[in-house]
Amino acid sequence: VQLQASGGGLVQAGGSLRLSCVASGRTVSWYTVAWFRQSPGKEREFVAVDFRSGGNKFYADSVKGRFIISRDRAKKMVDLQMNSLKPEDTAIYYCAGSESVISSTRTTPSAYGDWGQGTQVTVSS
Repeated sequence: VQLQASGGGLVQAGGSLRLSCVASGRTVSWYTVAWFRQSPGKEREFVAVDFRSGGNKFYADSVKGRFIISRDRAKKMVDLQMNSLKPEDTAIYYCAGSESVISSTRTTPSAYGDWGQGTQVTVSS
């Protein structure tokens, strides 16, 4: 499965961006998709996940209430709507996918076998 992330850019604090992750080679219906981010000098951190079954969604505390993950099965796409952006949200954002990740490992990058190339999000103060 190939994943492609897009939608990053430069935005002022308080603004919004919408990232998209498109999966080629399979439908997203049977595929858990997550978003991670990484800033220079920091480890890759979990942002949000949309589980394949049941539609359960989980968010990092730092983005809860501001970010929304959603799935469009027809378009084989999982989006991340980012609102009320802060300078500390600046990072490269990656989408990741897995057929087998479970809830207890949802925040662990190594639990995901497929990764997109990343898209830069920069929030200016």
